[in-house]
Amino acid sequence: MKIVSIIQARMNSNRLPGKVLMRVDRKPMIGYLVDRLKKIKKIEEIIISTTKNKKDRPLINFCKRNKIKFYRGSEKNVLKRVYETAKLYKADVILFITGDCPIIDIKIINKVLNYFLKYKKKFDYVGNAFLRSFPDGMDVHVFHFKTLEKNFKMVNKRLEKEHVTLGIKNNSKKFKIKNLIAPKKLFWPELGLTLDEREDFILIRNLILHFKKQKKLFFDCKNIIDLLKYKKAHWVDLNSHIIRKGDN
Repeated sequence: MKIVSIIQARMNSNRLPGKVLMRVDRKPMIGYLVDRLKKIKKIEEIIISTTKNKKDRPLINFCKRNKIKFYRGSEKNVLKRVYETAKLYKADVILFITGDCPIIDIKIINKVLNYFLKYKKKFDYVGNAFLRSFPDGMDVHVFHFKTLEKNFKMVNKRLEKEHVTLGIKNNSKKFKIKNLIAPKKLFWPELGLTLDEREDFILIRNLILHFKKQKKLFFDCKNIIDLLKYKKAHWVDLNSHIIRKGDN
């Protein structure tokens, strides 16, 4: 059983173009995400699934320089692109994360992945974002390749082609779904830790630089929440006004 992590990423974001290569301390956002995924021992390959748009060439160059595998596919039909990525790399199980989650918690990823692997015969999909309880930006989706393939062949709505797991979410009678709920210490669904807007980048940059001073490179969700609740509450105001588009 081959477990592959697929990162959906592109440079041509409408709200914050080039966001995945925006740098903090000389490292791009996508680099922080890849480094965290490398800590997940059960993942055999990490693939960046991007587009054929020429604007994504800098992202491809980053992948080549850092020996990160990638696939280029449809820009608009993201589901098709990710399906083709998984098929090319012969994934049995896909751990799917969007490129706008650069400081995702390694412990949360492991929790979702391990739950899926324990109950893989019972569930088609295990995640934590269909019913939000964790902060936005801590989103993990794990599913069988056959689940992805079924979803790809089944959906025909434009929005379900743009968002990889939306077809699964919208067809709960056709898929066996498990959504994990955050424990009380991590429950903060209104908190935005995803990279959508310039203000998000400022908050994420603040967090990275703060924990770097403490020599804590792989800070987790609990570290972030404790900091924002008790020491840096004003940082929450940086992006609290942003209206999110919705979950994948």
